[in-house]
Amino acid sequence: MNNSDTIAAIATAPGVGGVGIIRISGDSALSICKALTNKTPKPKLATYSQFKDKQQIIDQGIILYFQNPHSFTGEDVIEFQAHGGPVILNMLLQVVLNNGARMALAGEFSQRAFLNNKIDLVQAEAIADLISSSTQQAAMAAQRSLQGEFSNKVAKLLKQLIELRVWIEAAIDFPEEEIDFLADKQQQQKMQQLHQSIKKLLSQAQQGELLNKGVMIGIVGQPNVGKSSLLNLFTRNETAIVSDIAGTTRDIIKENINIHGVPVTVIDTAGIHITEDKIEKEGIKRAKVILEQADIILQVIDSDQDIQQQKQAFSSLPFAKRKLLIYNKSDISAFSDKLKSNELILSAKTGAGFELLENKIINMISNEESIETSFSARNRHISELQKTLKNINLAEHNFLNNQAGELVAEDLRQAQLNLNKITGEFSSDDLLGEIFSSFCIGK
Repeated sequence: MNNSDTIAAIATAPGVGGVGIIRISGDSALSICKALTNKTPKPKLATYSQFKDKQQIIDQGIILYFQNPHSFTGEDVIEFQAHGGPVILNMLLQVVLNNGARMALAGEFSQRAFLNNKIDLVQAEAIADLISSSTQQAAMAAQRSLQGEFSNKVAKLLKQLIELRVWIEAAIDFPEEEIDFLADKQQQQKMQQLHQSIKKLLSQAQQGELLNKGVMIGIVGQPNVGKSSLLNLFTRNETAIVSDIAGTTRDIIKENINIHGVPVTVIDTAGIHITEDKIEKEGIKRAKVILEQADIILQVIDSDQDIQQQKQAFSSLPFAKRKLLIYNKSDISAFSDKLKSNELILSAKTGAGFELLENKIINMISNEESIETSFSARNRHISELQKTLKNINLAEHNFLNNQAGELVAEDLRQAQLNLNKITGEFSSDDLLGEIFSSFCIGK
């Protein structure tokens, strides 16, 4: 990819709208603007102009000029705000390309912003998350990441980690200074504090990933226990056919909803039972796959039938770690057993107990306060934090049990490399400079 050339693209969504934007970024942005408008706009001021292909007027609208380095990409950026018809925008874009720009690749404006140190990798990903967010909470979480909340937490961890590396590697490389780091309780406490901080950030990132990708909830149970009625409660609509005839649902039904701001995919599955019907068998097979994939399983039990038999029928199936037992049909059955924390009574017909169910689901994921303050995260971030935590565990072990300074230093180096992959902001090559700026060595 050549980052010295000038790129252009339509920046607004496909379709018809009142306004459409052509974005141009690179050294030739101003000259291309002058070729189309015969004007040189001033930075940060809106300039009205006609947009021409030589002498042919294509459209008219507003020019915005963002001068480098004070732009999103860190380069000269020109935006043409024209009328939002796809034909007009494509004609205008073609003229821009004919005058020296090339078509931007997917995400290339954000990539240039990263390469020019305008944003880090987390913020670049947060832009995509913000655009694709399906709930208000997910959008606000992405916005917090875009504003640097996640990156700042990673930067703080990197600072603590680098301080430890500085101390330990200085003690190894300069033994004449007689720095006995292995006996230093303060450094031991710093490592333990770093361990706890990484664990906390990992937990927050996992919460952020849920807001980003959503939660999969599988509804399972035997035929005619009320699974489809429960799905209809979630969707507030007659999504699934409800009938007294057992086996109405033969395939899985997926619906995307949100519960207290958390995006959720709720899946109604075929009733699991012994059958010779080929279609039902396939539906049951797919239901068992959902059992393995879902983040949360809701097992619906008909409280007017043999409860123990229904529990036993699912005892050998691969349930997710998080499961709720729902004793349905409370409107026609008096269920009086003492409930465990993962059990509740519900009437899918009347909706009684449904609000409690939603609250229990949210509590299983996290809590309302953490959702309100979480930032967006991805599986990539979680993977790197898990690797970092593993490195810190090894460093602690080698610090306390093996008294091996070189191994501790290597563990911390690997931890830094993994943590650095999240934002890409700190290079291990900078470590030597950190050592000499932090220690008075060789005085």
